Amino acid sequence: MLDNKINETNINHLVKVFYSKVLKDEIISPFFIDKLGNKMDSEEWQKHIVIISDFWLTVSTGKGTYNGSPFAPHMQINGLKKESFERWLKLFFETLDEIFIEEIANSFKKRSSIIASNFIRNLGIYN
Repeated sequence: MLDNKINETNINHLVKVFYSKVLKDEIISPFFIDKLGNKMDSEEWQKHIVIISDFWLTVSTGKGTYNGSPFAPHMQINGLKKESFERWLKLFFETLDEIFIEEIANSFKKRSSIIASNFIRNLGIYN
């Protein structure tokens, strides 16, 4: 059954399921493995999952405590392309559709698309 509300538990589930897909993806997994390793149970991954879960909880409900800059770490990653963000969105959208009802999934899709577009523009990626 798909979730019809947003809470800390299902956001954390979303993030974990999403990143399990990311680690299997040939296009974007190298970026994450380079920074965090290839085992999601590592300390680095666990910290990342907490941060990203809090980010999405804050963005979607305003109830999280995230107050960082999600863009800043992306400036440190070499080799990002528009295709990287497109693949990220594809996997994120698939995961959203597995976890949330359509209305909630579409809200996340809209927000994540805007964020990705801003990152692409701010990074000066044109290909």
